[in-house]
Amino acid sequence: MNIYIANLPFKASEDDVMGLFQEFGAVESARIITDKFTRRSRGFGFVEMNDDSEAQNAIEKLNGFDFMGRALVVNEAKPRTEDQ
Repeated sequence: MNIYIANLPFKASEDDVMGLFQEFGAVESARIITDKFTRRSRGFGFVEMNDDSEAQNAIEKLNGFDFMGRALVVNEAKPRTEDQ
């Protein structure tokens, strides 16, 4: 399952995010989206977990969770549509 994470602290690394989600199961990948010009975090990213039940548990537990001083917004990523 692909998981969308918003309101990430700008100082958070992909390793930080991966470590947070690994508490709930195996993490395939963690990616923080960066600005293509400044390379600075845009404050959101994605985590891929193969086990849907572990991913759902992570979403339920981490949505609203205080991570480095910011309340995370965590939910299942929706596929992009043509107008996005």
